[in-house]
Amino acid sequence: MIATKTVSSFIGGQFRESHAAKPDAIPDPATGQTIASLPHSTRDEINEAVAAAKRAFAGWSETPVPDRAQVMFRFKALFDQHLDELAALVTLENGKTLDESRGEVKRAVEVIDFACGAPTLMMGTNLDQIARGIDEELVRFPVGVVAGITPFNFPNMVPLWMIPVAIVTGNTFVLKPSQLTPLSAMRIAELLQEAGLPAGVFNVVHGANDAVSQLLTHPDIAAISFVGSASVAAYIYATAAANGKRVQALGGAKNHILVMDDADPEIAAQHVNSSAFGNAGQRCLAGSVAVGVGRIGDALVRELVADAAKIKVGPGTESQTTMGPVIRGERKKKLIEYIDGARSQGATMVADGRQIDLKDGYFLGPTIFDHVTSEMQIWKEELFGPVLSVVRADDIDEALAVLNSSTYGNMASIFTRSGKNAREFKRRAQAGMLGVNIGVAAPMAFFPFTGWKNSFFGDLHATGQDSIRFYTRHKVVTTRWF
Repeated sequence: MIATKTVSSFIGGQFRESHAAKPDAIPDPATGQTIASLPHSTRDEINEAVAAAKRAFAGWSETPVPDRAQVMFRFKALFDQHLDELAALVTLENGKTLDESRGEVKRAVEVIDFACGAPTLMMGTNLDQIARGIDEELVRFPVGVVAGITPFNFPNMVPLWMIPVAIVTGNTFVLKPSQLTPLSAMRIAELLQEAGLPAGVFNVVHGANDAVSQLLTHPDIAAISFVGSASVAAYIYATAAANGKRVQALGGAKNHILVMDDADPEIAAQHVNSSAFGNAGQRCLAGSVAVGVGRIGDALVRELVADAAKIKVGPGTESQTTMGPVIRGERKKKLIEYIDGARSQGATMVADGRQIDLKDGYFLGPTIFDHVTSEMQIWKEELFGPVLSVVRADDIDEALAVLNSSTYGNMASIFTRSGKNAREFKRRAQAGMLGVNIGVAAPMAFFPFTGWKNSFFGDLHATGQDSIRFYTRHKVVTTRWF
């Protein structure tokens, strides 16, 4: 039996239990056993967190940028020191394999590393003598109290897309992590405190819809960062913007991977499956649609099925496991409904993940459908699970037409030996993150995470220079001395 603990909030530099009456049970997705109890923060507690951040802003925003960067250097050192522990915590609450969790934590460290460059990144610009005797300069200032609302699928990495850059640029922060995976957020709070971050600069509250609504409308919050589904992202963007806030809202995806008939089907299938089934398909960069172009369709499907059969489904803590469970039993049930619906709409099932025989946990194996069309629900909607659709196309024009007809535009990739095909793809594919012979085209932390269409709502993206711009305001000063 796993010992359970009550998840605290973190307000004004203090860890404290909520006064909420009925807590949520947090299970280990691999066993279904309860590992923690999560009380949702009350309305008063959320207000206290925002007030603490507001009080801390006055001093933190005036702290020299190199001193703020030193906190990030210490924070990064702590992350490096505790990498395996942080990865184990991700696996415990999310279910992904330890290798996947280590990869997630390493990607989080990359953003901290990027934030350590704040003295350079915060630099403004100037031009002497814009007119006779007049000079002009642009200076960056923090925006104030900012809030982050993050999903379950990357409980360590996604909060770290936001926190280091927001803090190092002089803002104070209130995090509302997913109520499904709150443990990593609390460890982040502990490490920030250990790194010497002043009390109130970073705060954590918990909850669901009520907590989100309060943050979106709170008059003392200047900006909102969100990652989640497309429908919720659209709501977040509209509501927060209507309340006068800056917003970056990252939504869902239906990522297409084009496999041209000049590609090696065996190599392409390995990368497509890794993209589709990594993290049990629960990521916004999952390649959930493979488009076989020209004569390669049958060979590609054969290789996809053969490679998927090698995937070992099980608890993420076991070394032989290559794919863990989905997040909850309700999620597994919904995915099975999608699978049954695809069969009834005429898609051909060539790999059935429902056959996984594991009594405990929320396991669903790799599932592959062939002859999927753009009229089918399985193609239109983001499933967020280990289900891959294969679409057939006669040529690159038809393949790009299928890709571009999606309402999403997060990521797309192409596997080809042809420079001409790759160039056509790069110019015409309507997605913000593109890969050429890459299964998961995830940008490094110093580039922005550039979703298009219903995959992103806002103007300035997460990470990279966009994140510096999002978390700062400009003053342009024009000066003349008599």
